[in-house]
Amino acid sequence: MRKTILFALWLLVPVVLLAYHYGPGQTRMAMDRAAKKIAEARALEADEDWQGAWQAWSEAVAATPPERSAARMELRLSQAHARMFTGELPEAMQDLDGLLAEARQSKAEAALQREIRGELATAQYYAAWLMRLEGATAEEWLPPADSARQNFRLLAEEAKGTPAAKDYEKNLEAAVRLARMDLAALQLCPLPKCCSGCKNVSQKCRSQCQSKAENKPEEKKDARGAGFNAVPKGGS
Repeated sequence: MRKTILFALWLLVPVVLLAYHYGPGQTRMAMDRAAKKIAEARALEADEDWQGAWQAWSEAVAATPPERSAARMELRLSQAHARMFTGELPEAMQDLDGLLAEARQSKAEAALQREIRGELATAQYYAAWLMRLEGATAEEWLPPADSARQNFRLLAEEAKGTPAAKDYEKNLEAAVRLARMDLAALQLCPLPKCCSGCKNVSQKCRSQCQSKAENKPEEKKDARGAGFNAVPKGGS
C-alpha cells in the first residue's frame, strides 16, 4: 500500500511542476524580465538616453502581469517621466492625465497618486512655459498653467506638516509666478531641460510650439533651478 502511494505521488511530480511552470512560474519569469528592463531603463536615464529609457520602461510595463496593477502604475509613471524628455511632452501629459484618473478610480495608494499628480503638474507647468515662449494666446497657455497651479496647490495642502510640503509650496509659487511673469522676463530664463526637444506642446491647448533650446547658451542650467523643485516622491 505504501509503495502504491509513493508511486502515485511520483507520478504527480510532473503534473505539479507543469502547474507551477504555467501558473506562478510564468509570473515569476515575467517579473524577472520586468526587473531586467527596469535596471536597463535606470541605466539609460543616468546616461540621459531618454528615448532608450522610455522604450525600456515600456517593455517593463509590458512584461509586468496585469494583476500587478500597483507595480504597473509605478512603471507607467516612470515611463511618462522619461517621455517628457524625448520631445513628446503633450503625449506625456496625456499619459499622466489618464494614469491619474485610473489611479483615483482604483483607489491606488495615496503616495502613488501624489507622485502622479506631481509629475502631471510639472508637465503642465513646462507646457505653459513653452506655449508662452512661442507666442500662444492667453486662452491657449492659461489652461495648462492654471491646471499646474491647482495641482500643486492640492499637493501642498495635502502635504501640510510633512517634509514634502515646502517643495510643493515652492512649485506652487513658481506656477503662479509663471502666469504673472512678463513675457520679456520669461524669455531671459533658460529653457527647462525636459523641454529642449519638444516640437509641439499640447493638442488640448490647440497650440503648436517649437523649442528654442538651440538658441540658449550652453552654460545656462535647467530652469528648475530657478525656483522650481523636483517633484517630491510620495511625501505623506
